Amino acid sequence: MRLIVFRTGTEAPRIGELSADGTTVAPLVVSGPIAEQGVLVALDERGKVRELPRSGETLALSGLKLLAPVPRPRRNVFCVGKNYHEHVKEFARSGYDSSATTEAPPEAPIVFSKLPECVIAHGEPIMQDAAFSTDTDYEAELGVIIGKGGRGIAMADALSHVAGYTILNDVTARDVQKAHKQWLLGKSQDTYCPMGPCFVTADELDLAKTTIRCWVNEELRQEASVDQMIFDIPTLIATISRGITLLAGDIIATGTPSGVAVGFTPPRWLKPGDRVRITVSGIGTLENTVQARQST
Repeated sequence: MRLIVFRTGTEAPRIGELSADGTTVAPLVVSGPIAEQGVLVALDERGKVRELPRSGETLALSGLKLLAPVPRPRRNVFCVGKNYHEHVKEFARSGYDSSATTEAPPEAPIVFSKLPECVIAHGEPIMQDAAFSTDTDYEAELGVIIGKGGRGIAMADALSHVAGYTILNDVTARDVQKAHKQWLLGKSQDTYCPMGPCFVTADELDLAKTTIRCWVNEELRQEASVDQMIFDIPTLIATISRGITLLAGDIIATGTPSGVAVGFTPPRWLKPGDRVRITVSGIGTLENTVQARQST
């Protein structure tokens, strides 16, 4: 099942099921704080999408304003750095990684976070503030949405805690990341976490056959299979939950393949007018355009 969070006109946000061909939406009857929680209000106590009645309408997707599947996460998005071998190498060679002394893969998952307020939806602009940074990078990633929380989750049980998946763009101000020798500021600027366009239930996605691709304008920059991750999703869930209780609705961005802007010589930073289009097989396409932020 693929669910979207949307608005028609100025009405309150709603949830709907996307048709198989991705052109129409069947709204579902559900109550709750959809504007903040999005698809999470449709989950039951097991972390699975419960049976929900339909409103009887059929809406054209093209006429809807999409919101992120979780418009306002309850806490920071968990992110994983350097989780594809070739990305480890390109980042180490770039000179922007203050922690890199070698191109060898990390011995354990590198986990950082992005603030909830930087989440935006498919179609909304990525705002570039030239007074702050112009070294704007893109990172196409598979996003994991936790349905059932827990602490000390075993790898063998980890996927049973996943409600579903989405697409996430871990936008980064590389110069800020380099200057501060940590990742929160460079990763958490307003609009730096595009997410969507939909939420796909875990039973619908075959991780062994899931491919991530990213285009900047019409140029394919990133392409990899999810099974090329250094640390797979069960490992990430087990690692994070070892000492942190994961909560229903937590989001994990699982890392990006090679081909990001910092990996080119010279780097090919995003600039106003650029369009970033990310596809994940089985989920859909997340697209956002870079826009200059006007000084106030």
